[in-house]
This record gives sequence, C-alpha cells and structure tokens, in this order.
Amino acid sequence: MASKQEHQEQGLDGVQLDSDQFCCSVCLDLFKEPVTIYCGHSYCRRCIESYWNKEEKKSEYSCPQCREIFSPRPVLKKNNILEEVVEKLKRRSPQPPPAPLTCDSPSDMICDFCGPTRNKATKSCLTCLASYCDAHIQPHYSVPVLQKHELVSATIPLPEKLCKQHNKLMELYCCVDKQLICTMCTVDEHKSHQFEAVSELKDKTKKNLVLVQRRIQEKVQQREKDLKELLQAEEDLKSCTQTSLHDCGKIFAELVSSLQIGCSEVEQLIKAQEEAAIAQAEEMQLQLEEELEKLRRRDADLQQLLSSEELVYLMQSLSTLDDSEDFTPSVGLLRSFSGVTICVSHLRGKIETMLKETLPKISAIVSYVDFSLPPPPKTREQFLQYCRPLTLDETTNYPHLHLIDNNHRVRPSPSQYAAHPSRFLKFPQVLCREGLTERCYWEVEWHARTLSAAVAYKDTNRTSDESQFGKNDKSWSLECTETGCLFRHNNVDVMVPDACSKKIGVFLDYKAGILSFYHISDPMVLIFEVRTAFTQPLYPGLGLNYEWYDIGVFAQLVKLW
Repeated sequence: MASKQEHQEQGLDGVQLDSDQFCCSVCLDLFKEPVTIYCGHSYCRRCIESYWNKEEKKSEYSCPQCREIFSPRPVLKKNNILEEVVEKLKRRSPQPPPAPLTCDSPSDMICDFCGPTRNKATKSCLTCLASYCDAHIQPHYSVPVLQKHELVSATIPLPEKLCKQHNKLMELYCCVDKQLICTMCTVDEHKSHQFEAVSELKDKTKKNLVLVQRRIQEKVQQREKDLKELLQAEEDLKSCTQTSLHDCGKIFAELVSSLQIGCSEVEQLIKAQEEAAIAQAEEMQLQLEEELEKLRRRDADLQQLLSSEELVYLMQSLSTLDDSEDFTPSVGLLRSFSGVTICVSHLRGKIETMLKETLPKISAIVSYVDFSLPPPPKTREQFLQYCRPLTLDETTNYPHLHLIDNNHRVRPSPSQYAAHPSRFLKFPQVLCREGLTERCYWEVEWHARTLSAAVAYKDTNRTSDESQFGKNDKSWSLECTETGCLFRHNNVDVMVPDACSKKIGVFLDYKAGILSFYHISDPMVLIFEVRTAFTQPLYPGLGLNYEWYDIGVFAQLVKLW
C-alpha cells in the first residue's frame, strides 16, 4: 500500500501546476519563507519587509499588488501551506541553483562547502552543524533523508549555537540559571533543574516580541502624533507671536499717542490761558498809563496855582479841582501754573504704578510658553503622581472652625480660636500651610450646604467683605452644592450646571497657569478649568457654608500620600 506521502505526491502530480503561480510578485522567484498579509496576498518575508522599509510614509504601509493601506505596520505570519506546496514543487521540478552570493562584509557567514571561493551562506543546518550557500543547500530540499534536517537562516555563526563545554547544539533553556544549554548539560551541571525546549521557547519569545513590537508601533504612532502636534503648536506659536507683537505694538502706540495728545492739549490750554492773562494785563496797562497821565497834568496845574498870589482866583480854582473822579484800576494777584505741574506729576505716578503692577503679569503670561513641560495627566493614577502632603494652617482658620485629624479636617465649633493677624474673620474658611509653585494634585471631601475648594495668594484679604474666596483678584474658588457648581474669581461668577460629588480632585499646573477641578473617576472627568498667569505661590483653601443647626458638617483634605 502506498504511503500517505506518496499519495500526496501523486495528488500533486495529478494537478497541472505552473511554477509562475508560486512566485513572489516582488522578486519574481519561488517563494522563500512565504508570508501572507491582511489583504490575502503573499510574498517572501524578506521582499515585503524590504518593500515596507523603503516606503516614504512610515505610518502607512501598502500591498504592492492591490495597494490596500495598512496602519500600523502588519505583523507578518508564516504561510505554512504555501511553503509546503513550494517545497514539493521544488522537489518535482528542481530549479537550477542560483548564482552564489559573495561575501560583502566580514560579518557575512561563509559556506562550508565552497572550497577556495568565499561564497555567502544563506542557510545553516542544525543537524549537520554546517552552513550552506544557495547552491549547496539544494540537496536538503531534494534528498528525503536531508529533508528532515532543521534549516535556519544563516545569520548567527554556528559555533555560537554550540555548547562550549560539550560542543553540542544548545537545544534546551535552563529556567533556573536562565541560559541555553545542551542535553549533556542536564546530566551534570544543571542536574534536577527545570528545562524548556528551545523550539517552545522560540515560539514564546516570538509572541513576546510581537507584543513588544505592537507596543513599539503604538508608541511610534503616538510619537508621530506628538511630533505633528508639536510642529503645529510651533506654527501656531509663530502666528500667535506675530499677532501679539502687532496688537501690543498698536496698543502701546495708541497709549503713547494718547499721552502725546494729552500733553498737547495741556500745552495749548496753558498757552491760551497765558495769552488771555497777557491781553488782560496789557489792557490794564493802558488804563494805568492814561490815569498816570491825568494825575501828572493835575499835579502840574496845582503847582501853577501854588505860585499865584490872588486869593479869589485860588478859591475858585480849588472848587474846580476834585479828585473824586479818579479811577484806579485793580491789579490782580500773580498767577502760577505750579498746580498743573503737580497734577501731571500725579498722573505720571499713577501710570508708573500701573506699569509696575501690570508688567509682572505680562511677563508671567509670556513665560507660560514652555515646550519642555510634560503632557497633562489623564488617569487618576497619573494624577496621584503629583500628590504631596498638605495640612491646614491653624493661624488662618475662621475663629469658629475647629481643625482636627492632624489639621486635615475642619468642622464648625462653638469654641473660638484666639485672634491672629492671619485669621479669616468674615467667612468660615481656612488656608493650607504649603505654598505651591509646581504641579500638585489633592482631593477634597465635604459634607455641608456649600463647599469652596480654592487657591489663594498668601496676602489675600482676611477681614473685609471681599475676603471670601473668589470675591477678589487674589483667589480662585469652585463653589460646590448638591445641584451644581459655580467658579468665581475677582467677583466674577461662571455657572457650571453639572452636579458635584462629595469628593472632588484639584490639579494645579503652576508653570502652565492651569487650575482644574475634576470628578474623581478613571479616567478623570473635568468639571471646570481656568488658564491664567500666577505671580505668587498659591495656597490651597477650604470654605464652608452651613447653619448652626446642621449636623455632621465637615470638609477635609483626603490623605493620598
């Protein structure tokens, strides 16, 4: 009875096969280590890998025949059936051996049967422990006895695969010593150890490599995406810079123009007032000169009368001389514009003060651009990497707020704390001791009518009606109730209709100027985010709204460290 292999051979011979049907469309030769990609087309492993390595778009890979696009790069799997058909086709119609490849570099392996000619070995036989070129490997494809030998690509010199102690092929892996060994090593040095066949280990290793490759491909895609976003951010920054330079230059030019117009108006006003005063002075000068002339003529007339001896004439002349009609124009007080100078100096002081207060804020906003900042966290595990110990400051708490649990929890109390310059006196709220200037994450748990999760500068007001978190320009607050949230800064309210849970997370990215509030979940759910420029260290704060008859009111910093 014919053997199963003979029946298979006869079945193959009974079908008219064309060798062109089993040729790779890239190298136009019979398949060598055939692999099949997702679209169903097959190629030599080396051919398709070389083709994809040369593709310009590294994030997209196409089939050379149907041009279907794949992303990420497909994982190649061996087509065992196609390889078996090709091997049987080679045995039935032996192909002439290809021209031997010469060694191009010292790292190439040499065929052990080529004599003086240094031809490159392409296959190594693990049974014969020899390497062969394409010509001398042909017997392993046609001779039945040699067909059972295990062939591998000639990439690693065979001596490196042999045990140095027993000069045998290392076919086992010692799980205890974590090294490759031969069968003789199991008798002495590695006796009673646990072993694993290299063939099984090879499959496991390849599976692990496939997983590693997938992770690397995912990272490649992510890095390509990050690079694209970075380049886009760079372009956006350049465009934004030009726009900002133009707008700022225009604003400062308008400011300078306004000052110049104001200066011109003041100069014109002073000159007009000067001209009016001079005209008035000139008019008074003419009146005074006329009066002076009249007085001089009278004086001359009186002098002439005094020289006369006639009494009757003197009496008559005296009755006609009356100085009641004399007019003496009033001379105004000396006028001065020193008051104008004082007002202009006061204006200059106000402008200089405003510049001193505004320029640091402008500088802080400009310095926000920093491409070295790490990406913001997304999962709670990533947020927790930025948590740090925080404690409430007992010198700042409202007199009737009692600190407990090592200054991590606050609750109302009838007792009253002693006076302190840093204590809030108008509203039940408290600050932490720690000032933050880096990334920091903390969580707040509460039970009250309203919670204020806030950050504030250390010099925020403590005693006025504007000292409540968010009602001034030195604090930022998210007020949480059962029905919704409200963000407040500088007494400007932004409604957040989303209901708030009893535990929220707060994330501060000081250098980036970002303050975010989250529902605690995985991934985190953003409640509200504000972007600004911080100019001083920020101190986390808690505020409560309650009535004296409320039970169980508290707020606390959740211990995450």
